[in-house]
Amino acid sequence: MGKLGFGLAVSCAVATCAIAAIMVSKRVKSRRKWNRMVGVLKEFEDGCSTSISRLRQVVDAMAVEMHAGLASEGGSKLKMLLTFIDKLPHGNEKGTYYALHLGGTNFRVLRVQLGGEGSGILGHEVERQPIPPSLMTSTSEDLFDFIADTLNQFIEKEGNGFDLPPNERRQIGFTFSFPVRQTSANSGYLVKWTKGFFIKDLVGKDVTACLEESLVKIGLDIRVATLVNDTVGTLALGHFHDEDTVAAVIIGTGTNACYVERTDAIIKSQGLLTNSGGMVVNMEWGNFWSSHLPKTSYDNDVDAGSPNPYDQGFEKMISGMYLGDIVRRVLLRMAQESDIFGELPSSLSVPFILRTPLMAAMHEDDSPDLREVARILNDTLQISDVPLKVRRVVVRVCDVVTRRAARLAAAGIVGILKKIGRDGSGGISSGRMKSGVESSSTKMRRTVVAIEGGLYLSYTMFREHLNEAMTEILGEEVAQHVILRVSEDGSGIGAALLAASHSSISSSSSFNVSRVR
Repeated sequence: MGKLGFGLAVSCAVATCAIAAIMVSKRVKSRRKWNRMVGVLKEFEDGCSTSISRLRQVVDAMAVEMHAGLASEGGSKLKMLLTFIDKLPHGNEKGTYYALHLGGTNFRVLRVQLGGEGSGILGHEVERQPIPPSLMTSTSEDLFDFIADTLNQFIEKEGNGFDLPPNERRQIGFTFSFPVRQTSANSGYLVKWTKGFFIKDLVGKDVTACLEESLVKIGLDIRVATLVNDTVGTLALGHFHDEDTVAAVIIGTGTNACYVERTDAIIKSQGLLTNSGGMVVNMEWGNFWSSHLPKTSYDNDVDAGSPNPYDQGFEKMISGMYLGDIVRRVLLRMAQESDIFGELPSSLSVPFILRTPLMAAMHEDDSPDLREVARILNDTLQISDVPLKVRRVVVRVCDVVTRRAARLAAAGIVGILKKIGRDGSGGISSGRMKSGVESSSTKMRRTVVAIEGGLYLSYTMFREHLNEAMTEILGEEVAQHVILRVSEDGSGIGAALLAASHSSISSSSSFNVSRVR
C-alpha cells in the first residue's frame, strides 16, 4: 500500500504539474496576444500623433495651398472657387425672403421674415419634401418642375400678411449642394452629380436658368437672387448675427470651409471681379492634402475602398462619414492579432457598419462599467461578453481617432486665419479695443468663425479636442480674440439672408465684404 500510495502521489504530482504547465502556457499565449493588441494600439497612436509642431506645419501648408489655389486654376488641391458673393447680410435687412435647399434626398422650402434696423429674424417657416427616387435619375426638366411646383404650393398657402408692395418681386436664395462652377452670384454650371443623383442632361448647364424656366412655366414671378452652397450660407447667417464673422466651417458628415478674401489676392481672376474689394471664396477644403498630415495604413484602406480614391483626403480624416469606419478597421486588426473578442467577428469586416454617432456614444460613455460600449458592441457588431479592460481599449481607439480629427480641423481653421492675417503672427491691423487688455493683445482684431455640422454641435469630445487645439496653436493671448460660434441652418436661413443682401430691394444698404477685412 505504501508503494501504491507513493505511486498515486507521484502521479498526482505529475498531473498537477502538467495542468499547471498548460495553464502557464495559456497565460503566456494570452499575454502574448494581449501584447500584440497593445502593439497595434501603440502603433496606431504614434501614427495619429498631432503634436503642436506638426499642427503648425499643417497650418502653414493650408495657408500655402490657399495662396496657390488663388493664383491659378489647378494650382492646388484646394479649388478656391469664387462665389461672386461680395455682400453679406448685416442685420438691418427687412422684408420677406425665400430659400430653396437641394442637398440630398430631401428638398426644403423656407420663408424668412426680417424686421430690419437690428430687429433680426422675426420668424421663419420650413417645408420639407422628399425627392422621389425616380427624379434623381430623370431629366433636369422633371426635377426643376417638381421644385417649382413645391415652391408654388408653399407660396399659395400664405396668408394676406405676405402680400408684396406694388412692383416688387419675391426674392429667393438657392442652396444647391453639388459641385458648381460659379459665373455670378446667382448663376453657375453643374460640374458633376453626387449623393445618388445622376441627371445627365443637367451636367454643364446653368442651374439657375433651369430653375427659372420651370418657374416661368407655371407663372411664378420670383427672382433667384443667389446660388450658393451650404458653407456660404453658414457664413451669411453668422455674419448676420455678428459682423466680425470672417469664415465658416462645416464639420458633419462631410466638411468644407469658406472665408472672405481680398479681391486683389485672387490672382487667377484679376479683372473679372467686382469693385467691392472682397469676395467669399469656397475653399472645398475636404480635398486639402499635405505630407504633414498624420496618415496611417487604416486611412489608406478607407481611401482605397471609397468611390473617390486619392480624392478628399482631408475630409476622410476629419469628417463624420469616415471616423466610425476608421475605428472599425483598427478593431478588426486588433481582433486579427489577438483574441480580445474571442473568435474573429465577421461583422468587423463589414464597411461602415460602425457609424460615427455610435462611435461617439461609446467614446462618451461615462458609466463605471462602460455599459453603453458593451451594448453597441453587442447590438451593432454582434460581439457579446466583452471584458471591461477590452471595452476600455475600444474607448481609447475612439479617442485617438476623434482627437486626431478635431485637432486637424483646428489646424485647418487656423490656416485660414493665417492666410487672412488673423492668427496673431504679425501684420494685424488694429481693431476694437477693450479696457483692461494689455497692449500686445489689443492689436488683435476680434475674429469670429461660424461653425456648423453635427460632429461639432453634437459630439462633445470632438468639440473639446478642437477648442483645446485652437488655444494650443494660437496661444492663449491670441485665442481669446478668436471665437468659434455655432451657426445652425446656414443652408436654409442663410440662403434667404443672402437673397436679402443681394436683392434689388436691399442691395443699396447691404454690407460690403471688404469691410470685414
